[in-house]
Amino acid sequence: MMTKERKTEIVGEFRTHEKDSGSSQIQVAILSDRIHSLTKHLSVHKKDFATRRGLLMLVGHRKRLLNYLRKNNYAAYIDITTRLGIRRQAESPHR
Repeated sequence: MMTKERKTEIVGEFRTHEKDSGSSQIQVAILSDRIHSLTKHLSVHKKDFATRRGLLMLVGHRKRLLNYLRKNNYAAYIDITTRLGIRRQAESPHR
């Protein structure tokens, strides 16, 4: 479970302007934090299949957001993937 303080910290770190609270970059960062915590949970609770399904849904959602960013704002895509360390940088923008 993500605390309000942690979410506020992530929003502050990844926002693009003063009033930004829900841009694609912020959504990807929040999803990445949740994915990381669920991955740690599943390493302990290997048979928690309901959580595994939720994790896969979050990964899919993050993937769709990253594809959107890659198509519409490639510089932001490179920035967010580099800062979070979640993808290779060998991909071309016109794939």
